Parts: sequence; structure tokens; C-alpha cells
Amino acid sequence: MRRGGVSLCYYDRGMKREDFLERFRTVGYVADPELAMALWLMQELKRPLLLEGDAGVGKTEVAKSLAAVLDRPLIRLQCYEGLDANAAVYEWNYQRQLLAIKLWEGEEMSAQEKENHIFQDEFLLRRPLLQAISMDAPPVLLVDEIDRADEEFEAFLLEVLSDFQISIPEMGTVVAKSIPYVVLTSNGTRELSDALRRRCLYHYVDYPTEDKELRILGARLPDLDQAVAGQIVRFVQAIRREDLKKKPGIAETLDWAAALIGLDVRDLRTDPEAIHASLLCLLKTHEDRAVISREVVERLAAKAV
Repeated sequence: MRRGGVSLCYYDRGMKREDFLERFRTVGYVADPELAMALWLMQELKRPLLLEGDAGVGKTEVAKSLAAVLDRPLIRLQCYEGLDANAAVYEWNYQRQLLAIKLWEGEEMSAQEKENHIFQDEFLLRRPLLQAISMDAPPVLLVDEIDRADEEFEAFLLEVLSDFQISIPEMGTVVAKSIPYVVLTSNGTRELSDALRRRCLYHYVDYPTEDKELRILGARLPDLDQAVAGQIVRFVQAIRREDLKKKPGIAETLDWAAALIGLDVRDLRTDPEAIHASLLCLLKTHEDRAVISREVVERLAAKAV
């Protein structure tokens, strides 16, 4: 396909749906069949993929693993309140421009010639969106926590994802050399627009089941004793059912498991005081630490065996 007179390279073709599960396993990410389907359709339909779910369930890791599976660079745009085009698309390197103008003071160049020269590619700072569409082969573009950006930026992003071209007033329109694999994540802190949702494929990433979380521990911490791993997963699954302000995600489970390996814990019942102290890996608010007392730890540890 051609757009704006430039031939665009779309996503790679040929990877089968069942390949995603195996390929993700080889890079240490335990994907489920629904996610594999979403990634395959993302490739086949050439559409962005919106991943929604609570913080810590592994949404960002999907994009990182996808980049590893495809052997493509990962370009990450971290969204935040007040994010604008300068931070997301491009900026001019003003210091280099001023230095160039200073060096040309003795040259016989008109003001227009100087202006034309300082607005060339060598003075352009490519931010994530411009960088992603400027690559010869499609990278993985991660637009992380899009719900943290404001609605104006969301509308701007929607336009970029629709046309895959960016207008730079001093240079003209930059048309994509290739269409990146676009993964957007949202923690649900605000409602996204219907227009953005219509543009994307959608997959909800939930907290893992006990079996899946156990497989994640096995993939990431192969030296962890399986009996202890089972206790850890059952404990974390139980603690998520408590009245917490912030439930621990997969990253917290992995951190806690690594800490218990360092503490040489072989049974969660043997040292309740150390287990309670180590929960700083799992619980990240003062309120949650207060809820999970030592007595609660002992109760959950007994049920986890």
C-alpha cells in the first residue's frame, strides 16, 4: 500500500496464532490463548491493541515481550498529565540551532538561508511517536498509561494512529516509513473516548489465576522450589482477596518470591515474623500494611500449605 506517495511496510506476515503462545513462553512471558488471539489479530488486521487492567497485572510486559518475540526495538511513550506534542512527537534542538547561528555570524548568508538550514533533520529531536514512524522496519510502540494523559492529547494520538503521518510546520509532513506495532495500556483511571476504543482491538488483562501465576514463577525463577512456589502463589492469591487499597500485582509476587529465596524460606509457616516483615515487597501502602497483621499472615500462610 502507498500513502502520500511513500510505500509503507506493514507488520510481518506469516506468524501463526498458535506461535504466539510458544514464542512468548521462550522469552519468559506466560500468555493465555485470549491474549495470543489478540496479538495475532493485531498483526492480521494491522490495528493498535488496547490493554486494560489494574496496575501491576503485566500489561507493559506484553509490549516488552512482543518486542523480544519479534526481535524489534521497543519505543515507549510514558503518558502523564500535561503530556504534549513536544514531549511525544518532536522538539528542535535549540542549543545546537543557536550554536550554528553563532558560527555563521561571519558567513555571507541571508537570514532566510540561516533559518532554512537550522530547520533541517540534523537539528530535530525525534520523540517516541516520530521515532516510531521514522524507522525502516516496524518497531513496537508502547503508549503506556494513556488514561493518564488528557483528552486533548488522546485526540491528537488518535489522529496520528489513523494517518500514521505527522506534520512539522518547518519541514512539512513526515509520512510513516513503516507501521509500528502499537500497544496502548490503561489502568482505568479515567474513561477513554469511544473514538479511541473503536480504533483499537481490546483485551482485558486480569490478575492471573493460581495456575498461571505458578507458571510465571516457574518461568522467571526456575531455581525456586516448587513446593515453596505453590505456597507463595496461594498466599498472594489469598491476600488479593483481603480488603486492600492496592492489590499486589505479578511484579510484586516475583519480588517477594526473590526475597524469600534470599531469606532461604522453605515454608511460609516457619518464621511468621520474617514473612510479615518481607511483605514490604507485596504491600505498597501504609493502610494495607496495617490491614495485614502478623496474625493475618499466620492465617494465610497456614491455608497456603
